[in-house]
Amino acid sequence: MSRTPATLDRRAVELALLAPRGEFARVEMVEEISSTNAQLAADAASDPAQWPEPSVLIANSQFAGKGRLDRSWNVPAGAALISSVFLRPDPATFDVTGYGWLSIAAGVALCQAVQGETGVQARLKWPNDVVVGGRKLAGILAQVVAPIAAADGGTRGPGVVVGAGVNISQQRAELPVERATSLALELGLAAESAPDRSVLLPAYLNRFARLYRDFARAGGDATRPLGDGASLQRLASELMTTLGTDVRAELPGGQMLHGNATGLGPHGELEIRDADGVLHTVTAGDVVHLRRVGDSGEAGYA
Repeated sequence: MSRTPATLDRRAVELALLAPRGEFARVEMVEEISSTNAQLAADAASDPAQWPEPSVLIANSQFAGKGRLDRSWNVPAGAALISSVFLRPDPATFDVTGYGWLSIAAGVALCQAVQGETGVQARLKWPNDVVVGGRKLAGILAQVVAPIAAADGGTRGPGVVVGAGVNISQQRAELPVERATSLALELGLAAESAPDRSVLLPAYLNRFARLYRDFARAGGDATRPLGDGASLQRLASELMTTLGTDVRAELPGGQMLHGNATGLGPHGELEIRDADGVLHTVTAGDVVHLRRVGDSGEAGYA
């Protein structure tokens, strides 16, 4: 299948992202990479002075990306937004519960950017997907980077790399599974007419960086109001289609948990109340599959 993907305007992206116009201290762009998350985590661990927060690594194509549960995925050149952001919250002021919310914060920023730039009503699906009508538009994955020695002899807390891959121009036959989608498909466009990645990428990344800074000022507490008065927990809950639905969670060892997804816990866990009224909390690491109960849209929750 022939395609003519729009070229990523490297200069425009850099100008939009780098301070003072943008929110980032460092922007690195490459044509092709195995995994932006793996590369940025390794680089930030080996040479932390070169990667102040927030920094971002952007790729035009990726041939060994990593998703949840070590699933791999490939992205052809020009077909998607591929980026990983490096953050290192101050452990003296950032609560440990906040780390579990960083990938959710990226999802909130991505939904807002997609809606604002394209009008497509993107939503969150716990734990790490952005969906449109039950179909996966984007995946988000957070990876911890080890603490480092500080100049005063102490240590600086762990860093986090938050990667996102967003389907932009793929047509139906180019997507790996039936339950996936792209912005071009949602807008009824050919690949060459897909939304401009050079506009959408900075819109997402700058939103994420601003949301992170607000969240850090709130001490990493997802229940505290941010700059606009809403907490991160509220912002995420309002966008999350998982909440309020009956779900079936497959846990390690084959155990099944059935119940209603009622809310998000203090670490960003999913709270599920079973038929006996018992409230369970599950983390992303606990769940092999999360499916919505019912015959409409269940595939969108795999």
